[in-house]
Amino acid sequence: MSFARPAMLAVLVVVPALVVLWIALERRRRADAARFTSPALLPNLVGSSAGRRRLIPFALLLAGIVALTVGAAKPHAHVRVPRKEATILLAIDVSRSMTAQDVVPTRAAAARRAAEAFLAKVPPVYRVGIIGIGSRAFVALPPTVDRALASDALASLTQSEGTALGDALVLGVHIAKGQRAADGFVPPTSMLVISDGIRDGGRASPIAAARQARAAHMPVSTVLVGTEAGVVNIPLTGGYTEQVRVPANVGALRQVARTSGGRFYRARSAAALKRVYEELATRVGHTTKDREIADVFAAAGIVLLFTAVGASLYWFRRVL
Repeated sequence: MSFARPAMLAVLVVVPALVVLWIALERRRRADAARFTSPALLPNLVGSSAGRRRLIPFALLLAGIVALTVGAAKPHAHVRVPRKEATILLAIDVSRSMTAQDVVPTRAAAARRAAEAFLAKVPPVYRVGIIGIGSRAFVALPPTVDRALASDALASLTQSEGTALGDALVLGVHIAKGQRAADGFVPPTSMLVISDGIRDGGRASPIAAARQARAAHMPVSTVLVGTEAGVVNIPLTGGYTEQVRVPANVGALRQVARTSGGRFYRARSAAALKRVYEELATRVGHTTKDREIADVFAAAGIVLLFTAVGASLYWFRRVL
C-alpha cells in the first residue's frame, strides 16, 4: 500500500496521546468517586460494574480516528479489476512432431480443439491473433475481435516440417508493439504458445526471444502438448515407414514461460488441455491496477465512530 499524502499520517500521533488522556481521566474519575462515597457501599448502590465494557466505545473511537486519518492520506493499493481491452496472440505448433498420437487423436488435433474452446470463453472485446509455428513463423490472422475469422484461421493451419519457436515469439513482440489505439492507448498483450517444445529451425533462440517478450511487457504462457512416448511415422520410398521418436521438451517451454513472465502448463491429454484453457481464459480476464481506496477507509471510520457513540449511549447514557 502507498499513500498520495503520507504527511497526513502524522495525525496518528494523537492516538497514543488520547490513550494517555483517557487513562488519566479514568483515574481521576475513580478518585473523585472514592472521595464522595465509601467503597464498601458501592455494591449496594450499583447493580453491576461496567468492567471492560467501558473500553469498547473508546477502542472503537480510536479505530475510527485511525481509519479516517489513513483515508485522508489517500491510500493506494493494487487491486484486480476487469480488463476492458487486451490482445491475445495464440501461437499453434504445426510441425511434423505434432502429428504424434500420444495425445488422442493427435497432438495437433487436441491443441486445435482446445483452442476453439478457449476462443469461446475469451471476452468479446478482446482481440485475438493467430500465429502458426512451422519451418517459419507466420501470421495466420492479425488481431481481431471477429471470432469466426479466428476459428477459420485455426482450421486453415496446415502441417509444416520444422518448429521456429523463437521466431514466433519475435513475431509476437512485433505485433504487440504495433497494438496502439487511435487515442494512443496501448492495450496489454499476452501470448499463448501450444507446442510440444521441440525446436527445429528458426533464426531466433527461444530464450533470447523470451527476453525480448519480457522487455516488451508481453508475458508468454506455454502449454506443453505431448508426452515422452511420442512417435511419428515418416513415409519412405518403396512403401516403407520410419518411426521417429519425438519426446516432448518440457524444459524449453518451461524456461520460455519463466523468462517472459508467463506461466507453464502441462497437458497430457485432450481433457487436461481443455482444463488448462479454462484456467487461462479466467486469468486473462483481469489485470492488476493501482487504485485509490480512501473511500473504503473513510466509510469504515464513520461506521466505527457512530458505533462508538451508539454503544456509549446504550450502556452509559452518555456520548463517550
